[in-house]
Amino acid sequence: MVYPVLAFATSFPESLGFISNKCLIFHLYEISFEKITFRRPKESAKSGSGLIEAIVFEVEDRELIGGSAYGGQRAVCCTADLAKGGFCTQGEIVRRPSTKNPNWPKVFGASLDGDDLAVALQPRSIQITKTGMYNLYFIHCNPDLKGLVIEGKTIWKNPSGYLPGRMAPLMNFYGFMSLAFVILGIFWFSQYVRFWKEVLHLQNCITLVITLGMFEMALWYFEYAEFNKTGVRPTGITIWAVTFGTVKRTIARLIILMVSMGYGVVRPTLGGLTSKVLMLGGTFFVASQVLELAENVGTVNDLSGKARLFLVLPVGILDAFFILWIFTSLSTTLSKLQARRMMAKLEIYRKFTNALAVGVFVSVGWICYELYFKSNDVYNERWQSAWVIPAFWQVLSLSLLCVICALWAPSQNSTRYAYSEDASEEFDKEETLTLIKPSQIPSKDVYSSPVSRPVQNGDGSSGDFEEDKTE
Repeated sequence: MVYPVLAFATSFPESLGFISNKCLIFHLYEISFEKITFRRPKESAKSGSGLIEAIVFEVEDRELIGGSAYGGQRAVCCTADLAKGGFCTQGEIVRRPSTKNPNWPKVFGASLDGDDLAVALQPRSIQITKTGMYNLYFIHCNPDLKGLVIEGKTIWKNPSGYLPGRMAPLMNFYGFMSLAFVILGIFWFSQYVRFWKEVLHLQNCITLVITLGMFEMALWYFEYAEFNKTGVRPTGITIWAVTFGTVKRTIARLIILMVSMGYGVVRPTLGGLTSKVLMLGGTFFVASQVLELAENVGTVNDLSGKARLFLVLPVGILDAFFILWIFTSLSTTLSKLQARRMMAKLEIYRKFTNALAVGVFVSVGWICYELYFKSNDVYNERWQSAWVIPAFWQVLSLSLLCVICALWAPSQNSTRYAYSEDASEEFDKEETLTLIKPSQIPSKDVYSSPVSRPVQNGDGSSGDFEEDKTE
């Protein structure tokens, strides 16, 4: 039976069975095998002896594994034709020593003799001195060993800890991201406290997103630090990090959608659209949460292509629906603001639209690059730069959040962007102040004063009252 593995692009005969374990190594010290046991079902015990082999090799040496007798189908197990040519021993793995290091690839194993149902692999450690991506396969070439089960564990350790090479840079990345969110939070919360009387409901939502982002980045950092220290992904921390991230992304999309609809700016409520917006947000949360849990909780390697496509596709469709709805709503809102001559609000919405357009354009370009990267890296040879793929989305999300914070930062004029009952507002606050500014030259009517009239005193003298003062 064949267990498909990404490390090989060739097909294998149905008589071959193997189970693999892949790990990306960064200055690896050693690979240890502890309590590895091979068990076969009772019905196959009558089939006699069977050899199970373990092979460890670097991805650059993949062509040294397997071969073909007459240029036909490539085989991992030694066939009769290959054995006749003296290339290998029938029933064992076909391999050739590396020209750089004759001791590689490493092959060892154990044999099930007679009616044995289980056999243990002797504990051992393999010293690694070269940085690279290494693969481990457990292979049996006897078709009668179908249903073989492997129990035990392998330990892969680097000088800096247990993190695989592809994931090791992410720990430092999330440390820097935590610092970036702290700096953004200090700026936002200082403005929030300073102008708390002018804070809008939208700014409360932005505060929530920043807080969730700070918790998410910190949890991811501690998750990778714990993984690096113990060699086991901490399930509890991972679940919390995934949940905080999913809630943050869901709320951020809902905020952008509601702002695009003009909520709190040109309309006081969403009206009948509230239930649809909440339904879309809830569906996105569930789909995104399932995908993140499947990819991160207790796992190291990526999901297989079909499983990942099954989980990624709903999230991608919902994201596309969000984008379509957001830009459609933005177009309508911009038209309303222009028709009502709300110039201050129109200007901020134009900047908001431009920022979203740039974000979408960059996202599409990065998706194309990601597809190109993975299609040209079938054997994970570019593992040292693979961490950039997930890190980019975090940087893009933070950049958009910074733009939104800059546009809607709490200030003494925050209320000028809030919804007003006067739908026919024609000028913003600055234009109004300019129109009512008093003239430097007083008008003739205002400056002129009434003429003084003489008044006869009791003694017959005449006098003038003090001239009236006119402001």
